Amino acid sequence: MDQILYEVKDRVAVITLNRPEAANAQTMALLDDLDAAWSRAASDAEVRVIVLKANGRHFSSGHDLKGGGGPAPDKITLEHIYGVEARRYLEYTLRWRNVPKPSIAAVQGKCIAGGLMLCWPCDLIVAAENAQFSDPVVHMGIGGVEYHGHTWELGPRKAKEILFTGRPVTADEAEKVGMVNRVVPLDELETTAMELAGQIAQMHPFALRQAKRAVNQTLDVQGFYAAVQSVFDIHQTGHGNALSDGGFPVLMRLDGMKDKLKSQ
Repeated sequence: MDQILYEVKDRVAVITLNRPEAANAQTMALLDDLDAAWSRAASDAEVRVIVLKANGRHFSSGHDLKGGGGPAPDKITLEHIYGVEARRYLEYTLRWRNVPKPSIAAVQGKCIAGGLMLCWPCDLIVAAENAQFSDPVVHMGIGGVEYHGHTWELGPRKAKEILFTGRPVTADEAEKVGMVNRVVPLDELETTAMELAGQIAQMHPFALRQAKRAVNQTLDVQGFYAAVQSVFDIHQTGHGNALSDGGFPVLMRLDGMKDKLKSQ
């Protein structure tokens, strides 16, 4: 089964995460296919808006920590981790953020750690009432996922709270702080996202591009791009600590938490 589905409807490209049996955990292949889908939508002149959604009960349980390929844990070095994450995590997420077309994420169920790195680069987020957003990687001895949108999406104090405690942010809470645009019943999630995309697709494509650039550039002037680059290196010190402190058993236990989602 394809891990990423792609179709175009009425000038809207719909990209769908398609590993429902694994709570849409992200393998390296899935991320590569996802990036290809984003690039396809960006280069298609007929596409004006991009919608990212997921099949199954959960949007994404994050990175697939034991099924993503690569060397065995005892062969992994910080150099290897840095190279893989610089490309597939930081480079990909920044590229998706800067695609010059409006994008909408439709999120249901759990959105954990690496899942945030799929929805945060989108311009708008529509969440089902049951959506929960969390980044529990402090349990691994790491200060947060590679793409540090936390401070920008939640504000500094709320960002510290969810990182320090690992607790999930509910859809309603996320809407109150401005991370989510709309919260809707689960059975209305896809319809709402597609209706919003259709409304945006009626606008002038060049004006949409310029409006998006204006907002993103403003955030970059305020320090977003430099901060994300800097915090990525901070994240790598966490990997170094995990490697030196026997952190892979901890990593596996965290992945065990995700396994529970597959049957839910």
